[in-house]
Amino acid sequence: MSIEARERRQPWILLSPALTAITLLLFVPLLFIVVYSFWLRTATGADQSGFFLDNWREALSDPFYRDILLFTLKIAAITTLVCAVMGYPAAYFIARSRGNKAVLLLLLMLPFWISYIIRTMSWINILGVSGALNTFLIWTGVISEPIQMLYNQTTVILGLVHFLLPFMILNVFVSLDGIDVTLEDAATSLGATRWEAFVQVTLPLSLPGLAAGGLLCFVLAAGTYITPLVLGGPTDAMFANLVYEAIITQLNWPLGSALSLMLLAVLGLLVMIYNRYLGMAQLMKGLG
Repeated sequence: MSIEARERRQPWILLSPALTAITLLLFVPLLFIVVYSFWLRTATGADQSGFFLDNWREALSDPFYRDILLFTLKIAAITTLVCAVMGYPAAYFIARSRGNKAVLLLLLMLPFWISYIIRTMSWINILGVSGALNTFLIWTGVISEPIQMLYNQTTVILGLVHFLLPFMILNVFVSLDGIDVTLEDAATSLGATRWEAFVQVTLPLSLPGLAAGGLLCFVLAAGTYITPLVLGGPTDAMFANLVYEAIITQLNWPLGSALSLMLLAVLGLLVMIYNRYLGMAQLMKGLG
């Protein structure tokens, strides 16, 4: 074997463990889901193998699924916007901190050490009828009887922001930390105010991190089912809850597979739009 042929093979040899893991853990299960989506759930409860379009016809034509999908995208968009508004100042503060940056990053990552389900359910003890907030308001005399704060759209967004905010802060922090702080000083020395230096220098340079955090928050918010299941009401179900209901409760794997692929296609389309206008290189820069 020639040296050139050996050099061409070396990258593939080095990548073979990762490619094997991705194939077995991602593409093979995805292939099973695609196949399942064309099977048919019979009246007896058994799955009939074959090539049927009934599940896709139901998923694409029923207004119920369309409305839930639009509601899911709306909740994900609101969550992403709130995370951006709250996360950028926090990331800026951490990036510009001196001496205690490592401590602040450690505090930011502490929530990842606690189960997502436990963090979500903790809001029941805070906002519940007998929770900490109602107890405090009654004790201070602000209200005379408990207020129902749970199981609505607001608490779903609150739970999602609680879950996704660290992701946004970390992505924006990475972008801000890579910006030379002397650029703002140079702008101010040329007559710009601190605010003008931030808007015209720092903010544009940090947009890759903000965009990467926004994409990550949006995709994770649109694909979650735990938060609306725990904190939402009957009318606050998101699209992933439909998949959960079809597969776990109804044991209708063909319909659940079609619904999951439908959500995957919509989110994949949004990623393609992101790649078209911002580019995946910008995403990798924000994540790196």
